[in-house]
Amino acid sequence: MRFLAVRVGRSCDSRIRVDLSGPPPGEAGVGSGASGRAIGLPSSPVVSPVGRERSVTAAAGRFVTKTGYVGGLGCRKEWWLLCNAPGRLPPPDASGRFRRAQGQEVGAWARQRYPHGLLVPAADPERSDRASREMLSRRLPLFEAGFLHPDGTCYARADILVPVGREEWDLVEVKSRTGPEEEDVHDVAFQRYCFVAAGVRLRQCRLLHLDGGYVRSGEIDPDRLFAEADITAEVEQALPHVGPNVAELLRVAALAEPPEFGRGEGFHPDEAGVHDDDEIWRTHPDADISELYRGGRRKVELLERGIFRMEEIPDGTTLTAPQQIQRAAHACGRPHVDRRALVAFLSGLRYPLHFLDFETFSTAVPLLDGTRPYQQVPFQFSVHVVQTPGAAAVPRSFLSLEPVDPRPELVAALRTAVGRSGHVIAYNQAFERRVLGDLAERFPEHTDWLTELSGRFVDLYAPFRSMAYYHPSQQGSASLKAVLPAVTGIDYCGLEIADGGAANLAYLGAAFGLPGPGDASPARVAATREALLRYCGQDTAGMVRIVERLAEIVHPAADS
Repeated sequence: MRFLAVRVGRSCDSRIRVDLSGPPPGEAGVGSGASGRAIGLPSSPVVSPVGRERSVTAAAGRFVTKTGYVGGLGCRKEWWLLCNAPGRLPPPDASGRFRRAQGQEVGAWARQRYPHGLLVPAADPERSDRASREMLSRRLPLFEAGFLHPDGTCYARADILVPVGREEWDLVEVKSRTGPEEEDVHDVAFQRYCFVAAGVRLRQCRLLHLDGGYVRSGEIDPDRLFAEADITAEVEQALPHVGPNVAELLRVAALAEPPEFGRGEGFHPDEAGVHDDDEIWRTHPDADISELYRGGRRKVELLERGIFRMEEIPDGTTLTAPQQIQRAAHACGRPHVDRRALVAFLSGLRYPLHFLDFETFSTAVPLLDGTRPYQQVPFQFSVHVVQTPGAAAVPRSFLSLEPVDPRPELVAALRTAVGRSGHVIAYNQAFERRVLGDLAERFPEHTDWLTELSGRFVDLYAPFRSMAYYHPSQQGSASLKAVLPAVTGIDYCGLEIADGGAANLAYLGAAFGLPGPGDASPARVAATREALLRYCGQDTAGMVRIVERLAEIVHPAADS
């Protein structure tokens, strides 16, 4: 099932509950085929009738698609808005459009595995259903075959249908991830529900996903790019719940008002912000309980008890040590400072200090030789070098916007920038060290030096992860984007590029023209270069300032 990422200050759960332990009470279930067997259905296709049930459920022009089904399982209000007020939903941002383009590319490569396949033309559901039925008789792989449920309540298109024997088909769902997720089962179960009712004899349900271990060497090999997983058994287990879920979604779509938290709903994370205008949040505009560090079920329990602010958490409530720190800091409105821990951290730093940050790109289908799907490939770094305590930081950087592998030049520039002595300061060092490990794997002649460099790392994230310092304005986050303004007052407002995702897209657009043709004029490329240098440089300059500010906190000027 799809769970949206946490959005600060808002949390709801309008999910449809899906119990996979067996058919719902009173339900006989839909289908009974086990993995590798055909479900018992009529051998000839059944034409979808337009009967009374369909006229009732589709009177307002509504039916459930597989995208709507999976999304509706995640959030009923988002589903209601999609049906009744789509203008209130935020449009896809640049990252969303890029992900869509990546998914389309993955789908195109998946079709290469079936060279004789036929594409069913895009059309409205009725025409798509008719065209798909006509093409079934050709017994060739079909791409985007679509079928309406006989009662008209739902419609699904399959990424790939593969003929098996004389009458059966395998349903292949293509995902641009590197492994199965729970929502894939519900996605495919919905498709099977539609296809089985429409008379398509299905044998297996398979998931075709990217193989995370595939390393590109020369041209893309579509047979090695993907791995397959047989999810027939899991789909069978979810299948009895599809009909009731579809009925519930249609019921929700017909409501006069959207479901809101505060009207009998529970909680679930809400990345899209569709619950931001719920009445309960208008009543509690200063709610901050969703910021509770690693709150999990505890956060849900507190919300359900009507506790919306951390300072309202009753004495005696079981909290972790970091959560107790949060509660106290939010109650008094001042930062928590563990001076002993901060002094220990600062005194362990070995100069010269090299504050390092990489910017990387990743693509679903490897863009360069020697890379895997979604591998983080460095194209830029910023280093600020502080030779002695109190000395001014000296900036150094590397950025390539040429349409070639940037790593050879980056490694050479990095070796000059960081020298052979002193600590290397990173924020969340696991990322930078993983980048170095990938570089060592790709360029074995540099393995010894890169391994030595990795051993010099100190993680600036550590004192904030442990809450040796915590400011209420961090909103429960220890990320650099939260810590930098909280500790130093420096933020990312006004930057054309203000996060790693935007940097990834900017680089791919300027260097490789991805996801599609854009403004590649010299002026635009120059502006992108300047924006990338400024963003990456702010990360490392910000780390310098954080260390300086921590030193000021534990050693006030009056004591010097």
